This record gives sequence, C-alpha cells and structure tokens, in this order.
Amino acid sequence: MKVRGGRALYGASVGILMLEARFPRIPGDMGNATTWPFPVHYKVVRDASPERVVRQGAEGLLDAFIDAARALVTDGVDGITTNCGFLSLFQDELAAAVPVPVVTSSLMQVGMVDRLLGPGRRAGILTISGSTLTPLHLARAHVPEGTPVGSTEGGREFTRAILSNETEMDIELARQDNVEAALALQAAHPDLGAIVLECTNMGPYAADIAAATGLPVHSIIGFVSWFQSGLCPPRFPCRDNCVRF
Repeated sequence: MKVRGGRALYGASVGILMLEARFPRIPGDMGNATTWPFPVHYKVVRDASPERVVRQGAEGLLDAFIDAARALVTDGVDGITTNCGFLSLFQDELAAAVPVPVVTSSLMQVGMVDRLLGPGRRAGILTISGSTLTPLHLARAHVPEGTPVGSTEGGREFTRAILSNETEMDIELARQDNVEAALALQAAHPDLGAIVLECTNMGPYAADIAAATGLPVHSIIGFVSWFQSGLCPPRFPCRDNCVRF
C-alpha cells in the first residue's frame, strides 16, 4: 500500500495561534498541551503580548497573525484557533487568508448557547478585561446585542498577573477572582442561564464557576474540542487522524 505525504506534521489537526507570553499555564489552560485530549500544534506570534492584544486592540498585528496561520497550514493542521478571545477582531481576515476553518474566539459560542436556553434565559460573558472588550469585539463574534458582561478586572490576581505578563501567579487567588466575578454577573442578571468564558486562561476555573453559580459554563476548551471533532483531512481516513466525541 502506498501512502501520500505532503505535510510537515501528522496527527495534530488543530493549530493554535499563541500570544507571546510568560505567565504560568496550568492544566486546563489552553496553552498547556496536557489540557487537550488530542494533539495540538502551537505557533507563537512574536510581539503579540497580552497587553498589546487585550488592552491595545491588537493594533498592527494582523499581518503577523495571518503569516502564522499560513505557516500552521503549511505544517499540516486542518483547523486553526487562537489563545485569546479578543482576537475575534481578526476572525474574518484570518478565515479569508487560509484554506482551513478558523475559530478565533470563545465569544463565538454565545449566540449558540442562547439558543440552547429556555425562554427568558440568556448567556452572559465573563471576560478578563471588561474595560477593553468593545462592541466591535462582540460584533465580530456575532454576540447578540445586550448580552451581559462580567469581568475579573476588579479582582486581586487573575487579570493583573496575566495582562502584566507576570512569571508567577497565585492560582487560588485567580480562582477566587473568577468565581467572585461570575457570582457578581449572576447577581446582576437574574435571567442568566449560562456563562461563556471569553478568556482562554479561565479554563482551569470553569468547574469552580459552575459549582458556585449552578449554571452551565462554556469555555474555549469545550468549543475547540467540538471544533476538532469535525476536522477530518480528506487525504486520510478519520480513524487515523481525528478524535471523535
């Protein structure tokens, strides 16, 4: 039997565009490879710091992200995602630039989650930076107008450590920041039926948030796992390349 090649790597169907960061990435974080039940392929976008992407609107970085996405495709991935929800700004441009599916942001789940809920219930967003999450970020991800937004921005550890790109982070304080912000969001919006975590670094705290609020919590981890389940390179049988859920 002959086998055709043509790619630099095999078995990693999802490529992840990474910010250039040094803060700790614990299990459950998108940037920790042990988080995933399938192989992934990372590509760091140089100079794309958390500060520049989240607080400065990723200004001047589009070409670098497109170049990195194209490099991932050349390497052999079958779909691309990113490790920052604020990159919804680049969804249309990245999807147009490469021949594989692209999901830039966990925010893209919000409309779908709304449709899962009963009448009078809606999803809310928990973000790392409510002050810089703009209507354009939400519009590019097709988030319904009026969606409630809560933030860890007023906390003690999570937002500060990540956006300042610290090399150390108190995980317990970060967990508390996430839980407290989620509870505040729930208290402010009694019609909340679910929470979507904008920040890809919130994954480790999703179970704690769900336990504290009693609500379904949707993170980038579940979203990309669903995304990956539909990726099947036509060159090879699915049983050899794809994890099915």
